[in-house]
Amino acid sequence: MSGVHPHRIAQIAIAVRDLERAKSFYRDMLGLQHLFDAPPGLSFFQCGETRLMLSRPEGAESGGNSILYYGVENVAAAYENMRDRGVAFEEAPRCIAQVEGKDIWLAVCRDSEGNMFGLISG
Repeated sequence: MSGVHPHRIAQIAIAVRDLERAKSFYRDMLGLQHLFDAPPGLSFFQCGETRLMLSRPEGAESGGNSILYYGVENVAAAYENMRDRGVAFEEAPRCIAQVEGKDIWLAVCRDSEGNMFGLISG
């Protein structure tokens, strides 16, 4: 059944406590393109082919959190650029594996809302 199986991530929802603070982080610190806001509490950004939706948590339980891995060409350069803009990293860039002769690099930090994410290249 061609065309019925997922083949890419189209959109990811990220729960945030403070929408304005999160918008500033994703736009100014991470450098993603802001697409639009949708009242009463949604904001959308583009990251390559994937759209990110920032939204306030729904329901009494906010649940766990997925870790997003943003692909970058050079983890060390992205790390330095973001660190210079005030992003606090939990893990500095390090080589985590070698796949088909290529080093895979990873750095880990959190956004303004405490959501963990990684920068990965290789």
